[in-house]
Amino acid sequence: MSRHFDGSRLVIASHNPGKVREIGALLQPYGVDVVSVGELGLPEPVEDGDSFIANAVIKAQAAAGAAGLIALADDSGLSVTALNGDPGIYSARWAGPEKDFGAAMKKVEDALGDAPDRSARFVCALALAWPDGHVETFEGTVDGTLVWPPRGTHGFGYDPTFLPTGGSETFGEMDPDRKHAISHRADAFRKLVAGCFAGG
Repeated sequence: MSRHFDGSRLVIASHNPGKVREIGALLQPYGVDVVSVGELGLPEPVEDGDSFIANAVIKAQAAAGAAGLIALADDSGLSVTALNGDPGIYSARWAGPEKDFGAAMKKVEDALGDAPDRSARFVCALALAWPDGHVETFEGTVDGTLVWPPRGTHGFGYDPTFLPTGGSETFGEMDPDRKHAISHRADAFRKLVAGCFAGG
């Protein structure tokens, strides 16, 4: 049985404004007031985990401990089949210190070259941490294929090159509400909400 979220304020352990915005929108129906670690002036911990879940836990526990509030961290990225799962947990690092995802998308495309298999999946791991050290974790995925050149200006990160299975629009072309309904983050959030927020 998961521990139920029993606060009114939640720290989002991310310095990524796009990610904070998406998470805030997903939690809005539950009356949760969200604040980011950036707004609180908290530093980013070293993410040296070997999986999306491990990195999410590192971020959530660091934020919960520093803020004295329940904290939610998301570690997500793009896993490309033909690249043996890369960029994976290093998805943000492929964008470099400038967070240039245009360059990161080009790097993925160059690495793929003429590979016939362009299948990929987005993975989202969520960790909800309490100041007493307790953590709940959830993981969601969405499968698709990579397109080139990038299409659309919505979303962030690798969204303009990701075409979800069965879809005709990339995440970059898709209306944000439609993306929220089917994304890896939405999948993980459904599990999080069922475990920690639903039922009162």
